[in-house]
Amino acid sequence: MNMDIDTPASQPINKNKGKGKMIMGELDTLPWVEKYRPNELSDLVSHEEVTETLKTFIERNRLPHLLFYGPPGTGKTSTILACARQIYGDKFRSSILELNASDDRGIDVVREQIKNFASTRTIYSSGFKLIILDECDNMTNQAQSALRRVIEKYTKNVRFCIICNYVSKIIPAIQSRCTRFRFSPLELSQVDQRLSTIVGAENVKLTENGKKALLRLSKGDMRRALNILQACHAGYDRVDEAAIYNCTGNPQPEHIDSILNSMLKDEYTTAYQKIERLKKENGYALQDIITDLYEKIQQAELPSETEVSMVTNMADIEYRLGEGADEKIQLGSLIGAFKLALPVA
Repeated sequence: MNMDIDTPASQPINKNKGKGKMIMGELDTLPWVEKYRPNELSDLVSHEEVTETLKTFIERNRLPHLLFYGPPGTGKTSTILACARQIYGDKFRSSILELNASDDRGIDVVREQIKNFASTRTIYSSGFKLIILDECDNMTNQAQSALRRVIEKYTKNVRFCIICNYVSKIIPAIQSRCTRFRFSPLELSQVDQRLSTIVGAENVKLTENGKKALLRLSKGDMRRALNILQACHAGYDRVDEAAIYNCTGNPQPEHIDSILNSMLKDEYTTAYQKIERLKKENGYALQDIITDLYEKIQQAELPSETEVSMVTNMADIEYRLGEGADEKIQLGSLIGAFKLALPVA
């Protein structure tokens, strides 16, 4: 989203100055992930080692080609945009070329748009421009092969920042030309710290159990946490645990307990009917149930052999679901796997 927000996210933004600034109505309707995106490296709540290294690169004017990789919502794009603001100031938008998964990034784009931008010198004092290729693991190998020569040829004019979720999908030739930084999932305390700021700014009535559910479902993904919070705030006056689970469609914890108890204690046919009825009434996906069951099994005091058998079979069922297998058959397989894994009385 090419919007020019030049003040820290925690401060109010003056909408009345300058051409192209957002007016109040636009700011109010903006997704919170953009509204509260950090504008400076000091605003980032995690990855201190990465940000300190990048600050040193910028201060010494020795920024290399960069490769950021890690799970979604961990601050990769925010970090490079904050770097761009620090390097170029208010004029950073004219000095960067940003392409993401919504753009066509085949070999023609590499040969034309990227090459044309990279081949021209910048008039700014920094001495180079910046090309940000977001979600680069979706680029074809042919396009990546063409890109490696562009990176090598135009290093005097431009720096590249390659962003991806899976570094294994980036060809070795590009990896070797970049300085790599891994962005791990955020600590829940860091997500909590940022959420507290936004809850206060937006006057969200977030309960304590609602916050715990939100942090649990976020799994260290700040973007996911903010999207869930904004959706719940729009739909509910009071954001509690029930509101969080209703908005996301994730199974309620008490329902997961009921499913687990049924599979462990009830006869096969009874367990199948109970769980199938619960799935239909609440619209649960079997894949979500398996994910939550896995966490419950880790907390349960089960014999090691039983737990190993259950988890192994759950992994197979999850894989089959991902390949498009029938949910009813896989539910039967799940219950059967639990029954077979239980020690004989």
